[in-house]
Amino acid sequence: MSSVTINTGTGNRLRKVALEEHCMFPEFVDYFSVNKKTVSASLYEKAIPALSDFGEKRLALMDDNGIDFVVLSLSGPGVQIEPDTGVAVKLARLANEKLAKEVQRKPERYGGFAHLAMQDPQGAADELERCMRDYGFQGAMINGQTGGVYLDDRRYDVFWERVSALRAPIYLHPADPFDKPAMYADHPEMWGPTWSWAVETGSHALRLVFSGVFDRYPDVPLILGHMGENLPIQLWRFDSRYEVSNKRHAIAKAPSDYIRSNIKITTSGVCSDVALRCTLDAIGPENVMFSIDYPMESTEIASKWISGAAISDEERRLVSHANAERILALGGAERTAAAGGDHG
Repeated sequence: MSSVTINTGTGNRLRKVALEEHCMFPEFVDYFSVNKKTVSASLYEKAIPALSDFGEKRLALMDDNGIDFVVLSLSGPGVQIEPDTGVAVKLARLANEKLAKEVQRKPERYGGFAHLAMQDPQGAADELERCMRDYGFQGAMINGQTGGVYLDDRRYDVFWERVSALRAPIYLHPADPFDKPAMYADHPEMWGPTWSWAVETGSHALRLVFSGVFDRYPDVPLILGHMGENLPIQLWRFDSRYEVSNKRHAIAKAPSDYIRSNIKITTSGVCSDVALRCTLDAIGPENVMFSIDYPMESTEIASKWISGAAISDEERRLVSHANAERILALGGAERTAAAGGDHG
C-alpha cells in the first residue's frame, strides 16, 4: 500500500484531520453492546448504522463540514473483553483486514488504527507491526484495561518495545474499569462518558507515567482524547505531590515532563475554548490535535468550533491538521523507515 496522501483543500479553507472516528463490523456488534450500560438507548440505536457506514453518508458528512481525512478505528471495547485469547487474536486480525479494505477504497480520505488483542502482548506487537507494514495503518487504538490488567504491567514490555521501535502512536481510548467503584452507586449519569471514563483513562495514563514506562521506552507516543482526560490542568499538582508521595517506582523526571514529551492530546468530544487554551498552554501547541469522536459527537459542532475557536491562526493550523500529519507520519516516509519497509 502506498503512503497516505490527504486532501490539501482549496484556497484558504482550513484543512481538518480527525483521529477518534469510529466504525463497526457485524462480527463485533455483540462486544459493542456493553455500551448500552453507559449511553442512552436512543444514542446506541443511532450509533450502529452510523458506525457501519463507510460510503456516501459518512463521506457526505465529512464533506459538508470540511473534514478532509479521518483515521478510523473499531468502536470499543472490541476483543479486549473476549475471554478466549485465541478467539480475540483471530477476531482482531479479522477487524484489521476488514478495516484495511475500507481504507484502501478511499486512501485519500481514510486511515486506520489497528485493533489489538492485548490478551497476547507479543501477538499484539506483531499485529501492530503487520498492520503498519502491510496496510499503512497509523498506529493502534487500545480500549483501556484488558481483563483487569493495565498497560504498565511488565508483561507489556514486549509490546512497548515494539511500539517504541516503530514510533507507533497508541491511542488510549476510554473503557469501563474492571470493577465498578462504590462512588458511582445510584448515579448512572456519572458512569461512562460523563465522568467515569475520563477518571479511568486519565488514571491509566498516569500508571504509565509513574511506573517508568516512558523511561524504559522514551520514544513511545501515547494519544489521549477528550482534551487529555483531565490531565492538563493538574500538571503542577502532579509534580508537587509526587515529591511527597509514597513511591513504588522511581522515575527520572518530573511527571509533567513525561506528559509533555510522550503524551499527545486530541480535542475529541470537548468543544471548549477554555479547555483548549488550557491544553495548549499546558503541553504545548505542537502536541494537540483536532478530533470529533464520531458518531458519538456532532461533526458539525466540532468542525464549526475549531474553525472559530479563540486561538491564533498558527495554533489553529497545528491543531486542525499539521500536528496530526507530523505525529502520525501521514506523509509516510518517517514511519515507513521505522517500520522497516515500504507500506506496499
